[in-house]
Amino acid sequence: MRIRRILAAVIATAALAGLGLTGAATATAASLTPGECEQGGGTVNWANNTCSGGRYDGQMVD
Repeated sequence: MRIRRILAAVIATAALAGLGLTGAATATAASLTPGECEQGGGTVNWANNTCSGGRYDGQMVD
């Protein structure tokens, strides 16, 4: 019984740690590539380096 509790705690900790790492990885992506902008249905506005229209409207483009 004790082994089951320990195993459940280890699995839960690993699952939560994995969620935290993936959330941090997606949160650090500050700007888009031109391809990501176009795949999202937008066009790159090179005058101000932003994505115009689509899913990423107004976000910065590298």
